[in-house]
Amino acid sequence: MTEPSTNSTAPKLAVPRLLTGQKAIVTGANSGIGRGVALALGEAGADVVVNYVVDDAAAQAVVDQLQAFGVKAMKIKADVSDEDQVVAMFKQMIEAFGTVDILVANAGLQRDSAFKDMTLAQWNKVIGVNLTGQFLCAREAVREFSRRGVVPSISCAAGKIICMSSVHQEIPWAGHANYASSKGGIKQLMESLAQEVAPLKIRVNAIAPGAIRTPINTSAWSTPEAYKALMTLVPYGRIGEPEDIARAAVWLASDQSDYVVGTTLFVDGGMTLYPGFATGG
Repeated sequence: MTEPSTNSTAPKLAVPRLLTGQKAIVTGANSGIGRGVALALGEAGADVVVNYVVDDAAAQAVVDQLQAFGVKAMKIKADVSDEDQVVAMFKQMIEAFGTVDILVANAGLQRDSAFKDMTLAQWNKVIGVNLTGQFLCAREAVREFSRRGVVPSISCAAGKIICMSSVHQEIPWAGHANYASSKGGIKQLMESLAQEVAPLKIRVNAIAPGAIRTPINTSAWSTPEAYKALMTLVPYGRIGEPEDIARAAVWLASDQSDYVVGTTLFVDGGMTLYPGFATGG
């Protein structure tokens, strides 16, 4: 059994420059999966906007790392659940970068509670950020993609949207009804949007991470006991790292996946195989 560690267990692979000249925005990009995705997009050649809500210093650190790759980067503070802030964020990005080619709608949070004790505020906060936030950001991205159209020298597609979902779009999660509902909603939002905008050469897909080593779930992996319990849910036998999600995002954002539309890519070490049934249930 692999013990928890601050060192990544994901294999270190070189990132090809698949996104040179493209302009990307990643929401919730100052930590965790969003940070990993933003850095991978930049390493692949994209100019990147780092969206965040709190911790200006962390967002600036991501910008500094991106600029070290030789790409343009900037941070924009905006609450994705607020329509005016989202509209202003995209306007600022377009003014600075000229356009948007890639949206990774990653911002998300949890407000966990037993269902009988869950407050309307807890419900609304999670749905507002996790689901409404993806709607608002995707809408602004689609508006820009539709205005600009395909630029063949940049990409085969007019634009790419990657919705960050979760294995909990499929796996029920007692005590987390608001979170699981938001992720189930993302699945239908992504698929409905993909169906609608595919004729415009806009590709919409999703990534569903499993157990990933991020600040949002520290309690699930930070001790040997917690890590051992977590591994009973992961047939592949290790926790995922932000880099695992980031490499998938680069591929989905690139022309290498040009015929991939309306698909959820599960990056979960086999968690959705329901390993409890491996010996007959």
